[in-house]
Amino acid sequence: MAIFTGAGVAIVTPFNEDESINYDKLDELIDYHCENGTDSIIICGTTGESATMTEEEHMECVKFAIDRTKHRIPVIAGTGSNCTRTAIDMSKEAADYGADGLLLVTPYYNKATQAGLIAHYTAVAKEAKAPIIMYSVASRTGCNIEPATVAALVKNVDNIVGVKEASGNISQVAKIMNLMDGNIDLYSGNDDQIVPLLSLGGKGVISVLSNVAPQETHDICAKFFAGDVKGSAELQLKAIPLVEQLFCEVNPIPVKKAMQLMGKDCGPLRMPLTELTPAHTESLAQAMRDFGIKLA
Repeated sequence: MAIFTGAGVAIVTPFNEDESINYDKLDELIDYHCENGTDSIIICGTTGESATMTEEEHMECVKFAIDRTKHRIPVIAGTGSNCTRTAIDMSKEAADYGADGLLLVTPYYNKATQAGLIAHYTAVAKEAKAPIIMYSVASRTGCNIEPATVAALVKNVDNIVGVKEASGNISQVAKIMNLMDGNIDLYSGNDDQIVPLLSLGGKGVISVLSNVAPQETHDICAKFFAGDVKGSAELQLKAIPLVEQLFCEVNPIPVKKAMQLMGKDCGPLRMPLTELTPAHTESLAQAMRDFGIKLA
């Protein structure tokens, strides 16, 4: 059984003006998603600015999300690292806190061979007793998980159950599903490709869009699963201009600005991320209005 089906939010991390984590605002966001159709919360991923967190902050944030969600929807903890030992330690801790699943990005900067990826993921899975979703996003990490590697890990390691595919390469996704006969939990890592991945047997999306349009992103998946492929595709296509603006600068710069425009100010970005430019802010606001999102 999949950890979740539908739209999981790659939730932003709210910060206070001194850049400490704003747990009161995070609590509000968790309630907002539980009440507005989101199917899972993915905490401390790329969108959550995990790369700028200390390990202590990272794990405190994970524990808070698990405790405050109170099993209303699954919580998946981002616990990947380019250091295998660090990934093991964080993954074990998140599993002990009660995370419903773990999201592990491929090792970045030092990268890895395909054999190295198999060794890395197998080592983490051996010690962290929770379902694991691998995260393939070579545009950020410089390290792609090849379809044969995905298949080998899911077939041979019991608690590696799926992959968040953000390569943008539909042919690669199709090859994964072919090698697995569809027996893998596949999630889109790109909000503009939800329906294409669902059509290949995907279980849903791990979404930036869900931060600002949780119900609509949920509905893209729910309509597809209910057999309303036309309705699902219509929602997907309607969202394309907004998705483009949510990635007009590097994620999560635009989505944090979008939250502010909605009256859900999540505070500053941590450097090296900087504020969205005025021109992009204007185009983002227009895309939000066109999509039907009420601005503050």
